[in-house]
Amino acid sequence: MSIHRKSKFEVNIMKQAGNIVALVHAAMKEAVKEGITTQELNDIAYKIIKQNKADATFLGYHGFPATICASVNEQVVHGFPSKDVILKNGDIISIDVGATYKGFVGDSAWTYPVGEISDEKKMLLKATEEALFAGLEYMRSNEKLENAAGAIEDTAKKYNLGIVRQYGGHGVGRQMHEDPFVFNYRTNCPLILQKGMTIAIEPMLNLGGDDVDVLEDGWTVVTKDKKASAHFEHTVHVTDDGAEILTKLL
Repeated sequence: MSIHRKSKFEVNIMKQAGNIVALVHAAMKEAVKEGITTQELNDIAYKIIKQNKADATFLGYHGFPATICASVNEQVVHGFPSKDVILKNGDIISIDVGATYKGFVGDSAWTYPVGEISDEKKMLLKATEEALFAGLEYMRSNEKLENAAGAIEDTAKKYNLGIVRQYGGHGVGRQMHEDPFVFNYRTNCPLILQKGMTIAIEPMLNLGGDDVDVLEDGWTVVTKDKKASAHFEHTVHVTDDGAEILTKLL
């Protein structure tokens, strides 16, 4: 495992990358409504990233064809934006976006309601966001990474939600995916967090079971039981005092 701890200078650039990602999410929060297509959301995100002199991290990544991952309802992650996918009242949509600024990546995901959603979906969004912040509570120097994973698992169990086990958080820096990998459940990971690590924490929780499938496009991950899934993610800097969220508005 090769973990690059970031200097203060590097963290400051990552804050700027994270700010651009946060600008995209602010626009997504306003734009997500009944009748908009996921392609239109993608175009809004691309424009904001370019206006801020950054690159769309996801676009072309291992052949991924878009700026955002737009995953609707039972889609967990990596959904393709499309002019044919029109959001309707009662949907939820997870939007994952990355921006590369001066060589460093910001990466964040959020799940948005479309119009009025069911109480069950409201609970799913509340619980998954709660799981994210429960994990972030442990992102400080000399803490076990395992404790962050355990906090996410405990939150999922509290709400009786499925945990997506094949995907998880990861180091972030000059690359979108760096060491360490971060599970959303306990695995006896021995890693001790150190100041300067920059890591994305990203619980993905399901209304049904844990199991997922990948569609024929080779990217889109869906729940096997077709029940809704939510995804929340922040990139953070590990400090002696806790998690410094990098993917927020400056």
